[in-house]
Amino acid sequence: MDRDSMAFVVYMIHRCADQWDISPAAVYRKLKASGCIDTYLVPHYGVLHTQSSAYVLEDIEQYLKNRGIAV
Repeated sequence: MDRDSMAFVVYMIHRCADQWDISPAAVYRKLKASGCIDTYLVPHYGVLHTQSSAYVLEDIEQYLKNRGIAV
């Protein structure tokens, strides 16, 4: 993970935490456990960082839902 993709992941963790009203640490655990960070956010950073944070947030929610993880 390079610096830019790491900054993007941290930003999205905090954006999710604000939206879901849970701590960033809890969001990180959900994203890490589901593989969202390693298999979705980082590999697709090139495209995702050009999208709105609301769009990426919806994608993350759908990613978790597809894997049976409640938000």
